[in-house]
Amino acid sequence: MTQVLWFVVVATLWGGTNPLIKRESQGVERIKRNSKVKQILAELYFLFSNWKYCMAFLLNQSGSVLFYLTLASVELSLAVPVTNSLTFIFTMLSGHFLGEKIQSLETFIGVAMVVLGVALCVSNKV
Repeated sequence: MTQVLWFVVVATLWGGTNPLIKRESQGVERIKRNSKVKQILAELYFLFSNWKYCMAFLLNQSGSVLFYLTLASVELSLAVPVTNSLTFIFTMLSGHFLGEKIQSLETFIGVAMVVLGVALCVSNKV
């Protein structure tokens, strides 16, 4: 059961930072250079010279490291569905807190189904 809590932490790190990464990377698509190498370097400079993007990126990647470390002690068939589905929910919630609109009632129904699915998956494996 402790491993499941770590996957909730991972999902929180991933889902909580996804909208921040999206917001702080806005404008990167306007960068245009005449060679592929210059394009990539200009985009990397744009992103990594923004401290808010860097913080969100580092938190997101710390979730990836934690996920990798936790995989050593739990079944992959539990880790992937729990983490990915909860990441979806945390992405939606953190996006909402940042001002993004939740589109429809179907979104809430989908979230409820995801929560139910995760609960069934966890109860079956634990």
